Amino acid sequence: MRIATTIFLTDETVTPVRLARELEQRGFAGLYLPEHTHIPVSRRTPYPAGGDLPREYGRTLDPFVALGQAAAVTERITLGTGITLVAQHDPIGLAKQAATLDHLSGGRFTLGVGYGWNVEEAADHGVEWSTRRELTRDRLALMRALWSAEPTPYEGEYGSVRASFAYPKPVQGPRGPVVGPRTLIGGAAGPKLFAAIAEHADGWLPIGGRGLTESVPKLRAAWEEAGRDPKDLQVVPYAVLPDPGKLAHYADLGVEEVVLQLPPAGEREVLRALDGYAAYL
Repeated sequence: MRIATTIFLTDETVTPVRLARELEQRGFAGLYLPEHTHIPVSRRTPYPAGGDLPREYGRTLDPFVALGQAAAVTERITLGTGITLVAQHDPIGLAKQAATLDHLSGGRFTLGVGYGWNVEEAADHGVEWSTRRELTRDRLALMRALWSAEPTPYEGEYGSVRASFAYPKPVQGPRGPVVGPRTLIGGAAGPKLFAAIAEHADGWLPIGGRGLTESVPKLRAAWEEAGRDPKDLQVVPYAVLPDPGKLAHYADLGVEEVVLQLPPAGEREVLRALDGYAAYL
C-alpha cells in the first residue's frame, strides 16, 4: 500500500520545499494539499467537523503554487490537490494550471475534486450553492475538451470553449471517459457522488475513510453499471489518522493508496509526525 500525506500548508507551517524533500527521502508516496481561497469572517456555514473553524483554513497556501515548488525539488512523489474547488475557478485557467503542473512534474499530478462546504466562500466566487455540483461537472467537461489530443469545442450549460490549441497536455492518456491528469472526487458516499465518479473520474477520495465496508461495494456497482473496468477503480482514503488495524482493513477492501493527515505545524512537529508514520511504510 502506498502511503501518501496531506497537510494544511500555511504561511506559519513547514515550507513545501522542506516537506517535499523529506517525504521523498523517507519513502512516502505523495503529497496532497487542500484549497481555500479565503474564509469570510461573517459566516453562517458551520464547520463540518463541529466547533470553531481551525486557524489554518484561512491561511492556506495556493496548492498549485506550493505543489509547483514541491515538484521542482522531487522526482518520485505524487503531487495532488485534496481538494480543488473546481466551481470556484475559471475552467480554462484551471485546465492550464493542472496540465502545466502535470507536464512539469512528469505526470505526477492528481486532481482531487471537491464540491465545497463553505457557502459564503463559494458565493464570493459567484457560485450558486444549489447548482454547484452541476457547475463542477460542466467545468470538468470543458477542461477535458482542452486536454483532448485534438482541438475540441465544448458547449455547456455554464460555459463553453471554442476548438483551441491548448498545450501542454497532461501526460496520462485517456482512460475510458476520463481525459487529463489522474482525477479523484471527494465527498460523502451516495448515489449522486458515485454516479459522478463513474462518469468522469478515476476514483474516490473518502475523507477519514469511515464506512468503506458498506460504501465501496455500492461504488463498484455504479462504476460497473457505467461500463467502467472494475480493475481501474481507485479508492483513496484521505486525511486518515492511521493504526495497523485500519490500514489492514483498507487493504482487504482493495485499497492501494492511503493519505495520512499531518498536523498544520512547524518543521519540528511535522517531522516528528513523519517519524511516527514511518512504521506504516
